[in-house]
Amino acid sequence: MTDIVDELQWRGLIALSTDEDALRKAFADGPVTFYCGFDPTAPSLHLGNLVQILTMRRIQQAGNRPLGLVGGATGLIGDPKPTAERTLNSPEVVAQWVERLRAQIAPLLDFEGPHAAVMVNNLDWTQGMSAIEFLRDVGKHFRVNKMIAKEAVSRRLNSDAGIGYTEFSYQILQGMDFLELYRRHGCVLQTGGSDQWGNLTSGTDLIHRVEPDAVVHALATPLITKADGTKFGKTESGTVWLDPEMTTPYAFYQFWLNADDRDVSKFLRIFSFRSHAEIEELERQTEERPQARAAQRALAEELTTLVHGADQTAAVIAASKALFGQGELADLDDRTLAAALSEVPHVEVAELGPVVDLFAEVGLVASKSAARRTVKEGGAYVNNVKVTAEDAVPAKEELIHGRWLVLRRGKRNLAAVEVTGA
Repeated sequence: MTDIVDELQWRGLIALSTDEDALRKAFADGPVTFYCGFDPTAPSLHLGNLVQILTMRRIQQAGNRPLGLVGGATGLIGDPKPTAERTLNSPEVVAQWVERLRAQIAPLLDFEGPHAAVMVNNLDWTQGMSAIEFLRDVGKHFRVNKMIAKEAVSRRLNSDAGIGYTEFSYQILQGMDFLELYRRHGCVLQTGGSDQWGNLTSGTDLIHRVEPDAVVHALATPLITKADGTKFGKTESGTVWLDPEMTTPYAFYQFWLNADDRDVSKFLRIFSFRSHAEIEELERQTEERPQARAAQRALAEELTTLVHGADQTAAVIAASKALFGQGELADLDDRTLAAALSEVPHVEVAELGPVVDLFAEVGLVASKSAARRTVKEGGAYVNNVKVTAEDAVPAKEELIHGRWLVLRRGKRNLAAVEVTGA
C-alpha cells in the first residue's frame, strides 16, 4: 500500500478531513501517530465502533502507530445524545466497562513491532486535575459561540430537552485528550465518525491555540446507511454488539449473511481486508448470481473470524448447514444450537405433542390441517428427518441435548420447539 488516503477513499471511508492534502503529506513523511477514542457508555462496543477499529487497523497496516483510547473520564459523562441527557453510570461500572472495551479492541490491533499500538485512558490525565485548573488551563481556550455551533450541541439546544453543562463540556474534555496525546505521544491525527466531527475539531482547535506551530489533523468516516432505510448495525432483536454474550457469534454471522445485495459491496469495502481485486470479483459475482450470496458468505466468515475467532466461525457455519439438513444437528454444542435457534421462530412447550400440532403452534403453517397437508406432500421435517405419518408424535429420545426439536417446512422455513418439561 503506497497511499493510505487513496486506500481509504476507495473503501468509502473518508467523509471529512481538516486538510486532505496535508494529511496525505503527513502519511508520506510518516510514520503518523494517531488515535481514536471509545467511550465506555455500554458494556460492549457495537458495529459502529467496529468501523473505527478496523479503520485504525488499516492505517496501522500502512505503517503508522495507533493509540486506542478508552475514555475512563469521558465515559463518566458521555457525548451529547440527540434527544435527551444521558443517564450517568457510577465510576465503578465505568471502570469495569473500560476493561471490557479494551479487551475487545486489543485483538484487532498489533501491539508488537515498530508501529506497535498503545492503549491509553483519559482518566490518567483528568483525575488529578482540579476544577479550577481545568477552567483556567483548558476551558479558557474555548469560545462559547463556537461550542454552541457544534452540531451535537445545537441540535440539543433547539430541542425541548435542552442541554446541561455536563454534556456541553464534553467537547472540552475530548479536545484536551488530543492535546495530551500530542504532548505525550506525538499524536497528530484523530479519527472518528462524521457524527463526532465537532468533537474532533475541538481537539485540533485547542492544539492550534496552545501550540501555534503544531500541524495536526482530523479525519472522519461517513455514517453508514442501508438501502432499505433501516439503521445500520440494528436487527429486529436490537443492536449488533461485539460481545458474544450480548450478540451471539451465530447472530453476528447471520447479520452479514443477510446483508442486502444493494449494501454488500459497500460493506465489503468498509469492513473486509480482502484485496481490491478480490472485492471486485465478489461484487461481480453478486451482480451476476445474487442468489449464490458469495459476497455475503465471504464477508460473514471474515468478520466473524476477525471478531470471534476461527473456532466460533466454524461452529456457526456448521450450525447454519445442519439446520438445513447439510450436517448433523446432534454434533452441535448446546450453546451454538441454542444461539442459532433463538434466531428462528420458536415456542416452549411442557410436553411433546403431535407433529402437526407443533408445526401449527410455532407458526410454520396456518393450521393443523395445513400441517397435515405438508406432511402428506413430504415437506415436513423434524430434526432433518422427513415426517411420513400425519399422526406422528416425537419421542423424548429425539430431543437434541434433551430439550430441542428443529422443525422445517420445505427447504428454507425453520422453527424450533423447546421442551421445558422433558
